[in-house]
Amino acid sequence: MTIGQNAEKTKRDGHPARAALTAVVAGGMLAVAVPASADPAQTYYERSFVLAAGARCDLFQPRVNAALTAAAYQARGAALRSGAAQTDLRATAARARSRAAAVSCGDTDLKTVQARVDNAFAGWSRMPRMDFEGWSANRAAYSSPTWRLMQASASGAAPVQFGFGGGDPVLSAVVSFPGKPRPVAARVVMRDASLLPRPWLLNDALPPASVRTSLWATGVSPADEGLLAAERRSGEAWRFPARTTLALEALDPREPFLVEFHFRDGSVATARFTAGDFSAGRAFLAMGSL
Repeated sequence: MTIGQNAEKTKRDGHPARAALTAVVAGGMLAVAVPASADPAQTYYERSFVLAAGARCDLFQPRVNAALTAAAYQARGAALRSGAAQTDLRATAARARSRAAAVSCGDTDLKTVQARVDNAFAGWSRMPRMDFEGWSANRAAYSSPTWRLMQASASGAAPVQFGFGGGDPVLSAVVSFPGKPRPVAARVVMRDASLLPRPWLLNDALPPASVRTSLWATGVSPADEGLLAAERRSGEAWRFPARTTLALEALDPREPFLVEFHFRDGSVATARFTAGDFSAGRAFLAMGSL
């Protein structure tokens, strides 16, 4: 059922919240695996509706709620990649929250939705690892540091991995450059959403320098062995400020960002990444370690 069809159903039922809830029960979009034929924008609407209703009526345990949040972000990313506009999806989420606010917490259909979500996402909340668009997430507990959320790239012959490593709450980039020269600084470069609110998707490139943000690393240290790329024995871990996470979440999933390493002679080595479903991966990690 499409969003347009839902609107027609709303008119027939006469109450937007009742129509929205009925559509969620009938739509079958609350399973973890969504059919390929499903409309991702509609899936995003339904998961946003259930999240809002769940928060108001305290329907879900924290881990199930985090799993549903990750799934909603996944649906949003899929909708954007299928051509939906950000403005339309913001309106979709607002409509979902508005209708969820009007649903009775004792509604029998809402209880049906609660049971379906608990059944579908309780299993997901016990999964130690999951791949998202562009990112690999790992909730398994280890005795030594390893990547929790990571995307791999390279700068020439040097592998570069970016994400959350070990128990560190800030983003870091681990790089293994061959030879003796080592960078003296590193930064993450991306669109500045406060200067250019709309995503920049032209030619798969970054926007002009005037509307970019640069987030310089706050420190560097030898990388833990568990964070190194395969067959690398040493490398450096560059840590970035906490606001890097928020800047990355503001990007469209299709947008690129760069990690630059600056050398004393003025040269710059660059590794390219994609925002992907970063927010979904973070929500998955919010379920806690296993």
